[in-house]
Amino acid sequence: MTTENVADSATADDECRDCGYEPELKRTLGSFQVFAISFAFISVAVGVFSTYDELLRGSGPVGIWTWIIAFVGQMLIALVIAQFAARIALSGSSYQWGSRLANPKIGWFFGWLTFCYLITGFMAINSAMASQCLMPLFNMAPSEDTARIITVVIMVIEAVLAIASTKIVAMINSVAVAIEVSIVAVLAVALLVAVAVTGTGSAGNLVSRGVAEGHSGYFALGGGLMIAMIVGLGTLVGFDSAANMAEEAKDPFRTVPRAIVGSVAAAGVLGLLFLIALTVAIKDIPAVTAAESPVAAIMRDQLGPIAERLFLVVIAIAFFGGGLVVLASCSRMIFAMARDGRFPAHRLMRRVDSRTQTPIPATILPVVIGIAVLAALPGDALLDLITSGTVFPAVTYGAIVVLYLAVRKRLDHKEGGFSLGRFETPVAIAALIWSVCALVFILAPASSFAPIVMVGGLLVVGALYFAYMMIFNREVLDHEPGEAAPAEAEVIT
Repeated sequence: MTTENVADSATADDECRDCGYEPELKRTLGSFQVFAISFAFISVAVGVFSTYDELLRGSGPVGIWTWIIAFVGQMLIALVIAQFAARIALSGSSYQWGSRLANPKIGWFFGWLTFCYLITGFMAINSAMASQCLMPLFNMAPSEDTARIITVVIMVIEAVLAIASTKIVAMINSVAVAIEVSIVAVLAVALLVAVAVTGTGSAGNLVSRGVAEGHSGYFALGGGLMIAMIVGLGTLVGFDSAANMAEEAKDPFRTVPRAIVGSVAAAGVLGLLFLIALTVAIKDIPAVTAAESPVAAIMRDQLGPIAERLFLVVIAIAFFGGGLVVLASCSRMIFAMARDGRFPAHRLMRRVDSRTQTPIPATILPVVIGIAVLAALPGDALLDLITSGTVFPAVTYGAIVVLYLAVRKRLDHKEGGFSLGRFETPVAIAALIWSVCALVFILAPASSFAPIVMVGGLLVVGALYFAYMMIFNREVLDHEPGEAAPAEAEVIT
C-alpha cells in the first residue's frame, strides 16, 4: 500500500469513528477490486445468458436495442448513488444514507429493502448457476432436486471463502471479472468473424421481431417489446454493492464512486457488443428461440461444441464470482443493521471474528435462509421468489433517488470527491423519471403478479419486525446509527 493510500485509509477510518463505529473490518480492497465487486454483481455474461431467451420469445431479436435505454437509465441512477457513496462510506450503504440524512425509521426500511434484494439475488444467481450452467456443462439430465442440491453446495463453498477472508473473495472475484471481460469480448468478435467468413447469420436479425411477429399488443403496456427490457433491467443492477463494502475499501470516497459509475459504463458497452454479436450470429431464429439455452445454441452453431463448452465454463466462473460478491454484500448489510441493534438476532449478527475480520454469523445467515427456502418452496413458488429479485432493486433505487432529491441541499462536498456539480439536480430528476418507468416496465407484464405477491410478503415480514421494535424496543430507532448504540459490535477472539 502506498503512503497516499495509507493516509486515505486512515482518513476513512477516522470518518468511521466520527460516525460512531470503531473500524473492525480490514481495508484490503484496492481500486480494481472495488470495481470488480460492482462489475461482478452486474455480470454481463450471466445477465445476458439468463434473460436472452425471454427477449427472443417476447420481442424477437430487435428487442436488444432496449438495452441502450436501460443502460442510460441505470447510469443516471448510478450517478446519484455515487454522490452518496462519495460522502458516506460505511457498510450498510442505503441503510446508513437513509438513517443519517432522513431519519432512522426511514433508513431501516432502506436497509430492509436492500437486504431483500440481496438475499433473493443470492438465491437466484446460485440456482441459475446450478440449473442453467453446471448441469448442462456436465451433461446432467434436468432435475429440480439435483439442481437444489448443487445450489446448496455452491452456497456453502461461497460462505466458507467469504468467512475466510475478504481478500480471498476480492482476489477470486477480480480473476473472475478479468476472465469474463476478456472471454466475452473475444467471443463477441469471434461470432462476428464467423458470420463474415461463413455467410451464415444476418445483420437483418437486428431489426427482426422473430417469433413475436404479429403478436397482438406488441407495443402495448406489458407487451412484447416492454418484456425485452428485462435484459437490461435484470442485468444492470447491483452496482451499489461496492458502497455496501466501503469499510473494507482503501480510499473509499474516491474508489467506490468511481467503481459504481465505471462498472455500469463498462457493462453497458460490453453488453451491447455481446448482444449485437449474438443476434447477428443467429442462423435460424425460430430454432434458437425454442432452444433451452439460446446463447449456448448460438455459440454451438457458429463456433462449434468446444466454444460452447468454453462459454459455459466462463459463465460458471462469472456466476461463482457474482455469488461471492452478493453474499459478501448481503452479510455487510446484515452486520451494519445488527451493530445498531436493528436486525433480528442482532447480538449474534453483529459479531466480527478477530482473526478473519469478517462477520461470520452475518455471512452464514443468508446460506441458512437459502437452504430453508430451497427445502420448503415448490418449484413455481421458488421461481416466483427468485423473479421478485428484479422488483426489489427498482424499488430500492427509486427510493434512493427520492432521498437524494430531498436532502441534496444539505449534503457537504468532500475535497477531491466525486461530484456532478451543477448537473446533480437535472441528473437526479432524470433518474427519478427513469425509476418510475423502470417499475412500470417490470410490473406491467401479466407474469409479474406472482413476484409482486412475493415482494409484498417480504415487505410485510419487515413491517412486522419494525412493529416489534416500535412496541418493545422503541429507543433503538430514536438515534442516528452509531450514536448511543445499544452495544458495540462484538469481536470473537
